[in-house]
Amino acid sequence: MGLPESQHIGKILIDPKDPKVVYVAALGHLYSQNPERGVYKTVDGGKTWQQILKVDDYTGAVDMAMDPRNPNVIYASMWQRDRRSWDFLESGPGSGLYKTTDGGKSWKKQTGVPSGDAAGRIGLTICASHPDTVYAFVDNQSEDEDWPDIDEVTPGGRLTARRFMHLNEDTILQIDKAKLTTFLHTYVRDMDVDDILKQIKDKKMTIEQLHKQLKDAATNVFGPQTGAELYRTDDAGKTWGRPDRGQFGPFGGYYWGKVWVNPSDANDVYVMGLPLLRSKDGGKSWESVYRRAHVDYHAVWNDPRDPRKVWVGNDGGLYLSYDGGTTMRHLNNLAVGQTTTVAVDDKTPYNIYTGLQDNGTMKGPSSYRPGVSDPELWKEVNGGDGAAIAVDPRNGGDTVYVGYQFGEMNSINAVTGNSYSVRPPFVRGDAPQRFNWISPIIISPSSPDILYVGSQRLYRSFDMGHRYKSISPDLTKNKPDGNVPYSTIKDISESPLRFGLIYVGCDDGNVQMTQDGGYQWVNVSTPAPDKWVSRVVASKWSEATVYVAQSGYREDDFAPYLWKSTDFGKTWKSIVANLPNETVNVIREDPSKRDVLYVGTDMGVYISFNGGTSWEILQGNLPNTPVHDLVIQPTANDLVIATHARSVWVLPLSKVLSITPDLRKTDLKMESVDDVSSSTTWGYDRKERWDASAPRSPRITADFWTKDPGKAFIRIKDKSGKVVKEKAFDAVRGFNTVILELELTPAKPVVKSKIKITKADDAFLDPYLANRATYVPIGEYKLELTVGTKSVNQTWKVTK
Repeated sequence: MGLPESQHIGKILIDPKDPKVVYVAALGHLYSQNPERGVYKTVDGGKTWQQILKVDDYTGAVDMAMDPRNPNVIYASMWQRDRRSWDFLESGPGSGLYKTTDGGKSWKKQTGVPSGDAAGRIGLTICASHPDTVYAFVDNQSEDEDWPDIDEVTPGGRLTARRFMHLNEDTILQIDKAKLTTFLHTYVRDMDVDDILKQIKDKKMTIEQLHKQLKDAATNVFGPQTGAELYRTDDAGKTWGRPDRGQFGPFGGYYWGKVWVNPSDANDVYVMGLPLLRSKDGGKSWESVYRRAHVDYHAVWNDPRDPRKVWVGNDGGLYLSYDGGTTMRHLNNLAVGQTTTVAVDDKTPYNIYTGLQDNGTMKGPSSYRPGVSDPELWKEVNGGDGAAIAVDPRNGGDTVYVGYQFGEMNSINAVTGNSYSVRPPFVRGDAPQRFNWISPIIISPSSPDILYVGSQRLYRSFDMGHRYKSISPDLTKNKPDGNVPYSTIKDISESPLRFGLIYVGCDDGNVQMTQDGGYQWVNVSTPAPDKWVSRVVASKWSEATVYVAQSGYREDDFAPYLWKSTDFGKTWKSIVANLPNETVNVIREDPSKRDVLYVGTDMGVYISFNGGTSWEILQGNLPNTPVHDLVIQPTANDLVIATHARSVWVLPLSKVLSITPDLRKTDLKMESVDDVSSSTTWGYDRKERWDASAPRSPRITADFWTKDPGKAFIRIKDKSGKVVKEKAFDAVRGFNTVILELELTPAKPVVKSKIKITKADDAFLDPYLANRATYVPIGEYKLELTVGTKSVNQTWKVTK
């Protein structure tokens, strides 16, 4: 509908009196500046757009609220922020709150609400039953003069950033060391707590010096920011005030930044952060609600027909309450997981492991079918944000190595339940470790006892992660970090053909190679030496061959970058070929076909049958979705993908890999369809019976190949050529499956009160059910398939 360079939409408002009038809050590009951001309006249903509010190329619109009495009255929040791979600035001078009363012809900046350098994201909500009441939830980055005298909403007894800043040289020595270690390692993972305490005790370090270390590591937590604040107006923006003078502290921030008010009660307001807070007195006092739900809240909605019916969305999915939040249901049946990584074992059926955004690492059987299988078959293996996964091939995969954010990694044995950390320890004297958000861990194809883990250096363990040795210097460009670790190893691959031939790819573009287990390293970066390396794969077919996928996503560059070298990285050839303009996240070789390659992009999956000379999409019934990882389960010959929006999908590869040049030339080919045996149980509703299984409805399934897509028909014809049963559908190019029900006439309703069905009566039911459905009768038929002008047929029977 237009605005292609807006790229990110914060809010859409539709005029309730004229649906052709639409307002859009456009955030703009994520990693760069562009002019197509701000508030846009269309009066012709999206045919044309007018930019009605703009600050500058750095500032976008993130939220809006419309007065239900007058759709020309709109509040809009503008947000200036700047993001890089290594840094994120959450506020800027362009941020602020604006109001229009004439449908966007003119705007007035609101006073009484933070704006300017320190103003971050602002969430808005308006009360439908009292539209003069508007709330603004502000991420205020300004310095707080009272900090750290005001604590955030935190249960007593827990060490928090604000409470920590109250400690002095005496009181810090009285803190429980386990609690102190957990707290400090949250922000500086490699900090030697024993050494810190000894230095403070010996007066070789001051508490101010420790404060500075933490502020340098996590400025947004330990700096004196005001933090999240709630502002309210009851006179449609003429004046604004803060109902609660206390701050929420680090509760809020850019990741949440939403506020909601009950449409029937202006004093019933929710603010969204790590927890969900609710006030029933207009923001004067707060309580944490939905405590048994997942954390990180992003959406709340009251049903206007029944305000006690509350829908809540967070990083754990969707929750529903019918009593205003006292009790809730987790509607955990939506395939909307943001899966990032995927691995498989060799059990029967094999298990799929996937790392999810804020939902840990989960394990489920490949036989799982949504809506049919028990959801409890999917089990959590590890917590946090699920990251790299490596499955020990011994015993089918009893042991699995799983990671979560910034290099935390564990070994977990499914049989014994034993687990231990496999994160390489910090070595005193070394530079601090830098781990990527998704830090790599792999098992050597030469021995399952050997592990490799990457920070900015490569570590190797010969004993399943109990002890490590660094086998490299810093392999990155060692660019300066901001508030996000950067210049880190993103991927590792060891040749399946030679132990010690190892490649690593880094987020700053470096590709490094060693042929001798780490004694000598060579920079073999691609012709795109500064692009984020999303994947590096040493070939299983040729010792000298290696593949590299790269991403320009973090520069707002969506071009594909895909390379192949056949001389250990000395020279590179692009194998992008006909891939579309989509970021490439992963590449894999097929384990059984030498020249077959698969890639996952930000929109789907592609296959090459000729080593990357050309590509075809593996769309099937897969929605357009980012594919962040993929793996082939060789025993089952399945392709398993991790999509970052629609959970995990599986594609059997037998048909895909059966495509030959001769088949490509074939117009239409139908595989043999099995004959069907007639049964007296056809049509009985088994749910009315003692076994409680599904209704029995006879059908046939036809698989076929068509060179061209088009309108298709499958028909059952008798010996005279008369059509007994047919079905029309649309066929796509390639392989198709069509199901044809054998029912000819449906059953008529049965007066159940007149017939008592028991198992003993089963053999005598037919006389009482003369009005049952009818089906294709016993006999020999011609099964005919037509696509466009092409037809094929085969003989097919219904037998006794």
